[in-house]
This record gives sequence, C-alpha cells and structure tokens, in this order.
Amino acid sequence: MGAILKRELGAYFSSATAYVVMAVYFFFSGLFFNFYVFSQNSTSLTYVFSNMFYIIMFLIPIITMKSFAEEKRQKSDQALLTSPCSLTEIVAGKFLGAFVMYTICTAIFLIYAVVISFFAQPQWSVILCTFLGTLLLGGSLIAINVFISVLTESQVVAAVLGMGVGLLISMMGYFVSLASGVEWLRIALEKISFMSYYENFTYGILSITDVVFFLSVIALFLFFTVRALEKRRWS
Repeated sequence: MGAILKRELGAYFSSATAYVVMAVYFFFSGLFFNFYVFSQNSTSLTYVFSNMFYIIMFLIPIITMKSFAEEKRQKSDQALLTSPCSLTEIVAGKFLGAFVMYTICTAIFLIYAVVISFFAQPQWSVILCTFLGTLLLGGSLIAINVFISVLTESQVVAAVLGMGVGLLISMMGYFVSLASGVEWLRIALEKISFMSYYENFTYGILSITDVVFFLSVIALFLFFTVRALEKRRWS
C-alpha cells in the first residue's frame, strides 16, 4: 500500500494537477477568508468552510479522475492488478494518495486560524471540529469519486460524473424540503444527507454518529471499488 501511495503522490506532484488544485483551493479559500473574516471583523471561519464546499465539490473529481480511469485507458491496470499488492491495498493506496493531496489543501485553514489569533481569540474548538468535519466530508467524496473512476476509462467522464454527484449531495437539503409531505421519504433523505451531518461539525459539535456516518460512506465505496476491480480481474 505504501508503494501505491508514494506512486500516487509522485504522479500528482510530477504533473500540473497538484499545483493547479492547490492554487484554486488557496485562491478561493483566501477570497472567502478575506470577505467573511477580515471585511466583517469576525473570528469565525464557519462561513469560509461552508462556502468552500462548492469549490471542494469541483476539485475532488479533478484529483481523483485519473485514479483508475487513466490506468484503464493506458492499459497499465493489468500490471497493477497482477502486482503483489492485494486489491484492498491498491484501492487504499489510491484513496490515501488523493486524501493526502486534499488534506494538504485543507490545512490552509489552520494557518488562517493562526492569523486570526494575532488579532483576537479564535474559537479553536469550533475551528478544529469543523476542520475534522471537512476532512471527513472530503474523504467521503474522494471514496465516491474513486469508485466512479474505476467504472470508466475516460478521465473527463469520471470528473463530470463526480461533479454531478457532488452537486446532487449539495442539493439534498432542497430535496428534503420537497419531500416534506411524505414523512418516510423526508426521513430517508435526511438520513443520507451529507450536509446535515456536516453542519454539526461547523457548530463545534463532535458527535460519534456524524463521524461514523462519514467513515461508513468511505468504507462502503472503497468496498464497492474493490469489488469492481475484482470483477475486472476475473473478466
């Protein structure tokens, strides 16, 4: 798994992917930080985090789009599938490579919190809790997008489908309000709404239920990815 992780990170930083993603992430996070913190004389990063979801929704598919799609297009997936690594290690390595890339980007918020501390007392409990929630939310989206990548050999298709899924997730609250007349449907949609679990983190509430939800999504889609690879190996 370590070799796969090292290979993935090397691929990101040996191409323009890592630098473009970080540049876009840092630009928009800095823009939101300036508007919601400096301009508003606030010490809260809550609105910065919440607005960054829409940027994350588009950047994660770009990070993950070549995870398996590029391997399949270049026919290098056969060498990967016949390597000494197990399918679980291959998938975990691919996931962790993308997750480390995402974590590097997200760490900018800790720097913003330190900047705030020079002028006022930041709400560290809320900031750290929201930071954790952002990592878990991003990890869930990465797992979903890695699964999408294994289903196609086109990076463009993988990216577009990933963005579509992210948009669907962001609109889940709207779907919940539409289903207000059908109680069982409303409850079902609330149970799978990513944002309802994420919002608790932004309030500084660390709930085991929210953590387990995101970890379960990650585990579920990584399992799906392993099964998809297993089917390809024997086909």
